[in-house]
Formats: sequence, structure tokens, C-alpha cells
Amino acid sequence: MKNRIFMYLFIFSLLLVLFQYVNAKHILEDYEKKLDRKVLREEKYADTINQLRDKILVASEFSIENSEQAMTFYENKGYRIDELVPFIKDQMYDLNTVKGDEHPLIPYAAMSGNGGRMLIDHIRLLNHEWIIANFSDGKYWGELLVKYELTDDKQLKFNVLDSFLYPTN
Repeated sequence: MKNRIFMYLFIFSLLLVLFQYVNAKHILEDYEKKLDRKVLREEKYADTINQLRDKILVASEFSIENSEQAMTFYENKGYRIDELVPFIKDQMYDLNTVKGDEHPLIPYAAMSGNGGRMLIDHIRLLNHEWIIANFSDGKYWGELLVKYELTDDKQLKFNVLDSFLYPTN
């Protein structure tokens, strides 16, 4: 009788160990599948991230913050780029508030018919001489290429070199 009980306990223990082994194997396989999928996703995202980094690098080529020569030009005159760039942008944005029907730099009148006017939306300092800016009246938009100069008395002078208005369909 005791031998039978030990035999049944042995068989029961053996079945329990076998069940745990099979269950652990399934859990491990599922975990490996999930890990493989995650690695594939990360590789996919890594390619996308690298492509985005490349695009950012190309887009930032024409920026005063990434032009060593332009930064050196102003640093040699005693300016700090991290203070000068916001100053120049603020001066240009301040032209949006000048009274009158027309913007001092934008050679186009507003055409949206809502009584507004063309305003500068975005500014990028390309280097120590040029600015590119886009403008809009809410419906129509265009871009400006502006030459700027910082005089010895720290006054900004803007001169529009070229501009265009995008055609509408």
C-alpha cells in the first residue's frame, strides 16, 4: 500500500514537473516572439529616425546658428548670437504692428477681403546678411528674401531683395 502511494506521488510529481516544463517553454517562446517583434519595430523606427535626422541636418544647413562664418562675423563685432537672433526676429515681427494698410516689407496688399493685411509669419536667418520670411493674409501667402544690416549704432536696416506670392488654384 505504501509503495502504491509513493508510486502515485512519484507519477503525480512527474506529471506536475512535465506540465510546468511545457508551460514554461510556451511562456519562453511567446516572450521570444514578442522580443523579436519589438526588435523589428525598433529597427524600423531606427531607420525612420535616421532619415529624420538627415532631413533636419539638411534643413539646418541654411541657418545662422549652424554657419560658423556668420557667427564669427557677429562675435568679432562683440555680439552674442543667442541674443542677436531673437533681437533681429523681434524687430522684423514688430513691423507687423506698424500702422497703415500695407506692411513696410511686403510688397503685396492683402487680398483675402476680410479687411486684414499681409503679415510676416515665420523668419529664418540664413546667415549674417540674408533672411528668408514667409507672409500671409490668412488666405494668400508668399515669401521674402531680405538683406539686413546691423549698423554701428545697433540699428537694423532691412532691404527686400526679392519676393513672390504663391498662385492660387
